Amino acid sequence: MKFTIDHFNINVLDLEKSLAFYEKALGLKEIKRKKAEDGRYIIVFLSDDSSGSKLELTWLKAMDRPYNLGDEEFHIAFKTNDFDAAHKHHKEMNCICFENHEMGIYFIKDPDGYWLEIVPVR
Repeated sequence: MKFTIDHFNINVLDLEKSLAFYEKALGLKEIKRKKAEDGRYIIVFLSDDSSGSKLELTWLKAMDRPYNLGDEEFHIAFKTNDFDAAHKHHKEMNCICFENHEMGIYFIKDPDGYWLEIVPVR
């Protein structure tokens, strides 16, 4: 029996703001959208067009406050083939929230406060 990661879900407060961030920061594109007939949720799947894994953004109409991310001890990691250019881009976007020079990685924060790790292809 073999398993592969299909998608990872995060809930977002402002769907359009999140979609713009993920496209600008990471180049992720919308590949699928599902809306509830009664308008209570919208689910959008994003893809990097190469790995097969997807990021699912879920917007819930009833949510009227920022999500509680607890101790923020979780993150999603993204590899890049041009770490220096990515770092420069994210610095210009002012979304870098933590750098670990010893490990050669850094983290960016999305509009809802989720941490996203950026690692070089090794």
